[in-house]
Amino acid sequence: MRLSTITNWAYGATVALTLLSGSTMLLASGAEQRERAAVAQRATFDQLTASLEEDVYRLSEQARSFVVTGNPSHLIVYRRERAALRSVEDRVRYLKNAGARVGELQALQQALYWADALMDEQDAALQAARQGDDRTARAILFGDEYGREMDRIAGQVAKFRYLLETRTEQAVAAATETARQWRSMSEIMLAATALLFLCVLYFILKQRILHPVVRLSDVVTRLAAQDYAAIPPDLRQVDEIGDMAQAIRIFRENGLERQRLEQEQERNRAMRDLLSRMTQRLQGCDSMTDLAEVVRRFTPEIAPLFAGRLYVQDSRTALMQQVCTWGSPTFSRPDFPPSACWALRRGQPHRPAGRTIDIGCDHMDEGGDAPTLCIPLIAQGESIGLLYLEQRPEASADEVGRSEKYLEMLAENIGLALANLRLRDALREMAMADALTGLANRRHFDQMLKHHTEQAERHQSPLSCLILDIDHFKQFNDQFGHDAGDAVLQAVGQVLGQAMREKGHAFRLGGEEFVLLMPGFAPDQALERANSVQRDIRNLMVEHRGKPLGPVTASFGLATFPDHGSADRLLRTADAALLRAKRNGRDRIILATERDPSASEAA
Repeated sequence: MRLSTITNWAYGATVALTLLSGSTMLLASGAEQRERAAVAQRATFDQLTASLEEDVYRLSEQARSFVVTGNPSHLIVYRRERAALRSVEDRVRYLKNAGARVGELQALQQALYWADALMDEQDAALQAARQGDDRTARAILFGDEYGREMDRIAGQVAKFRYLLETRTEQAVAAATETARQWRSMSEIMLAATALLFLCVLYFILKQRILHPVVRLSDVVTRLAAQDYAAIPPDLRQVDEIGDMAQAIRIFRENGLERQRLEQEQERNRAMRDLLSRMTQRLQGCDSMTDLAEVVRRFTPEIAPLFAGRLYVQDSRTALMQQVCTWGSPTFSRPDFPPSACWALRRGQPHRPAGRTIDIGCDHMDEGGDAPTLCIPLIAQGESIGLLYLEQRPEASADEVGRSEKYLEMLAENIGLALANLRLRDALREMAMADALTGLANRRHFDQMLKHHTEQAERHQSPLSCLILDIDHFKQFNDQFGHDAGDAVLQAVGQVLGQAMREKGHAFRLGGEEFVLLMPGFAPDQALERANSVQRDIRNLMVEHRGKPLGPVTASFGLATFPDHGSADRLLRTADAALLRAKRNGRDRIILATERDPSASEAA
C-alpha cells in the first residue's frame, strides 16, 4: 500500500476516533447533566414538601394560640397565611410540572387533602372560639383525631419523599453509570487515537520511511560519487519509497550503462589511435618486409583474441604466400592457390564455424570447422592478399563480436597499404625499368651499384661487374629497321634477365649497352657466368616479320672488386676492358688487369 494511502487512512481513522471520543465526552457530560437535574429536582421537591409541613404546623400553631390566648393577632396571622396558601390543584399541578410522577403525586395529593381537611377543622375551631365556645375549639384542635390527621399528613409527605428519593437515587445511579461508561469509552477512544498515532510514527515514519530512506541515502551518496558498486536495497513495497528505490535502481543501471559506454568509447578511442598509428606506419613502409613487420607487431594488440597469418599473392607463381605470422596459428598452410580459400573466391569474409553453417576452406590442413576467419584484402576489385585469423579458445562470443569491426578496419588498412606498396613498386619499377627490355635502367643501376659497392667495402666481399655491348648493332637498324633492332635488344635483355638467380641485377645502360652486377662473385666465378651469357647470346635466333636477323654477338668487359681496383672505379674498369674487347675484334670477354695496390696509392 502506498504511503499516501496509509497516511490518508491513518488521518481518517484519527479524525474518526477523535470525533467518537468527543461524542462520548459529550454523552458523558449529558449524563452528568441528567444526574445534576435529578438531584436538583429532588432538592426542589424536598423544599416543596418541607414548605407543606411547615405551613400545616404553622397554621396549627396560630389556630391553637388564638384558642388558648384569645389574642386576635394570632387570628390575623392565621388568616393571612391561610390566604397565601395555594389550592391543592395548584400545588399538584406545580409538582407535576416540576417532574413528579403519578405515584408520587398520589401520595402527596393525599397529604394535601388531609392538610385541607385539617384546615377545615381549624376553621371550625376558630369559629367556635370566636363564639365563646372555647371547650369545643380546644377539643377540635387538641383532640386525638386532630393529632392523627397531623400524623397522616406527615406520613404521606414521608411517603412522597421516600418515593422521590428512591427515583432520584435510581436516576442518579443510572446517570452516574452512563457517565462512567461514556467516560470510559472516551478514554478508550483517546487511547486508541494515541496508539494509532504512535503506530503511524513507528511503522510508517520509522519502519516504512526512516530506515529505507537512510539506506537509500547512503546508496545515493555513493552513486553521486559515481561509485556504481553500491547496490540499492531491494524494497519491493508498492509505495513512494519503493518508487524511489526503483528510480535509484534505474539510475544505477543507467550509470553502469553510461560507464560501460564510456569504457567502450575509451576502448574504441584507444583502438582507433592504435589503428591510426598502424596506418601511419603502413604508409611509411618501403618494402614488403617493412609491411610484414608492422602487421606482425600491431595486429596482436588490435586483435588479441586471434592468432593469424598475412598472405600476399605472388605475382610470379600466383600463389598466396605467407609473409608474417603472430600468435602461433596451427591450421592454415604457408602457401596455397587463391581457389583454396572461399573468402578469396567470394570476395567477402568467410567464417566456417559460428552461428550459421558454412563450408571450410581447403587451405586448412586440419580443423576445417575450427573458429577461423578469412578476410580478403581487395584493391580495385582484385584480391591481392588474405588476412587469416584463428579464434583463441578463451575468447567469448561478445568479445569476438566487438573485435570483428576492428578486424574489418584492420584488413581494410592492410589492404590499402598493400595496394599502395604494390602501386609504389610498380611506379618505381616503371621509373627504374627499361620499357623495351624490361631490365632495370641506368637510374636503378646507379642506386644498386652504390648500394652493392658500400656493402662490398663494408664486408670486404667480392663484387663483379660485367658490361657488354652488342656487336654491329647499327647494322640491324640500318638493314632491317629499328623494329628489328628492338627485337635484338629484347632478346639480349631476356638472356641477361635469366643470367642471375635473383632479379634486379641486369641493367640496360642505354642503346645496345648492358650491365650485369654479380655481388659475391670472385673473378673466376664471374668469368664462368660471363662465358655462359656469351654462349646464350650466340645461340639466339632472332626473327623479325618471319625473317631471321642473323647471328648476334657481343663484346664483354669484366672487372671485380677488390682484385681490379677500388669499388667506386669498378664500372670504369669494366668499361675499359670492354673497349679492349672491341679493339681486339669483338665477340669476346676481356678480364680487367689486376693493379698493384701501392701504385694506386701513389697515383
